[in-house]
Amino acid sequence: MKSLIAAAIAATVLAAPAVSFAQANNQQPLTRAQVRAELVQLEKAGYRPGLSSPYYPEDLQAAQARVAQQNATAEATAYGASTNGSTQAGARTTENIKPVYFGQ
Repeated sequence: MKSLIAAAIAATVLAAPAVSFAQANNQQPLTRAQVRAELVQLEKAGYRPGLSSPYYPEDLQAAQARVAQQNATAEATAYGASTNGSTQAGARTTENIKPVYFGQ
């Protein structure tokens, strides 16, 4: 009987890290740019984080609902949301190297 209980405890202990590992990989961490974009989107929806309001949770939830509605509308139109035209990717370009000798 004791060995059965010990086996069940051992199986539970060994299975717990596998379950938590599987859950940890489902969501990628947000980048700083993504967090800023979400904050700007909330501010455009009417939420003001600097104001002290007695209706804090309701204001935030209402703004989140408006953002969710805007995102659903943007996905339904297949054109996507408007962007500010900035990019964070790039590389140096080299100028075309001209041959020293004209015959080449």
